[in-house]
Amino acid sequence: MTGSAVNAPSIQLENPLHKRIITGVFALACLICGAGAQALAAQGDTVIKAKATARVKAKQATKQVAKQVAKQVSKQVSKQAKKSAAKRVVVVPSKPSFGEVAGLHGARDDFALKSSVALVIDQDTKEVLIQKNESAVLPIASITKLMTGVLVSEARLPMDELITISQADVDTEKGSRSRLGVGTVLSRGELLHLALMASENRAAHALGRTYPGGLGVFVSLMNAKANALGMHATKYVEPTGLSSKNQSSATDLATLVGYAYGDATLRELSTSPGYEVEVGRRTLRYNNTNRLVKSSSWDIGLQKTGYISEAGQCLVMQAKVAGRKLIMVFLDSAGKLSRIADAERVRRWVESNPAALSRNAPLATVSLEPRLRLN
Repeated sequence: MTGSAVNAPSIQLENPLHKRIITGVFALACLICGAGAQALAAQGDTVIKAKATARVKAKQATKQVAKQVAKQVSKQVSKQAKKSAAKRVVVVPSKPSFGEVAGLHGARDDFALKSSVALVIDQDTKEVLIQKNESAVLPIASITKLMTGVLVSEARLPMDELITISQADVDTEKGSRSRLGVGTVLSRGELLHLALMASENRAAHALGRTYPGGLGVFVSLMNAKANALGMHATKYVEPTGLSSKNQSSATDLATLVGYAYGDATLRELSTSPGYEVEVGRRTLRYNNTNRLVKSSSWDIGLQKTGYISEAGQCLVMQAKVAGRKLIMVFLDSAGKLSRIADAERVRRWVESNPAALSRNAPLATVSLEPRLRLN
């Protein structure tokens, strides 16, 4: 009898039933053997796949370790490079101000002011409360923008006229930065606001550049206005204050503050706490450079700050203190917040000693030189 796959043993059986049983058993055995072979084959495939997976994982692990090692090496190299660079850095001392060079900081006063030049007067009576090197002629930095604002405001030019910031407005004097990129378009009113409140240099330069007649005419008019106001120690060469050749005295600047206070536009824009302008798809937020305008302790009617290394920290203000309208000028102050601290000292003293304010003599008089101009 022949099976499905192999020859069956030759067994002589008389009973047909026995033959069928034997044949069935043999067929079943063949099926079992076939299934076993398939299982073994499948098991073999599984082992092969497992080995392949293990090789892939091992390769990935090796790459990961290599990356980590490379990262650590890179960090070490970077640290070494930074250390080497640090060793090569040469510390350059800050440039002394003109006042420091002249020895004005050697002057002492009753208020321990950090400003080498100071003047505080009563706006109404012209009484001098504090004077310290008030005739010294020094760079005035962005206090310059107050005169820029005076000319633009008095010219009655259309404040909604659009002005484009150009390459000519970029600072080549000090290399200062600005968020008003070349091509920015703002109205004259917006530029004036930014110049007075945030001391934006490109805004101030653009105002002078686009003045009828051009920048040269504008600067000439700045000097003519100063002369007309009796500010004979004052000189301007540009409208931003970036040049150290823009110079004045505390006495002259007190005159300018008193005059500018009469312009409602200048009062409003210079004391604005913050301002936003739309530049393309962006909204630029600017804050006032004088933190005192946000203080509840102060009632400021007009103000302007300034700084370049040659001028030191500068501040001019009109403020109401203890019921009196005062004009304050602080020039060549040492330290970022020292001009603010000087103003605070004066305010607290006036508020705590109103009866001591003499109508005949200033509270403090310090002057190293009756007249000093530094070029």
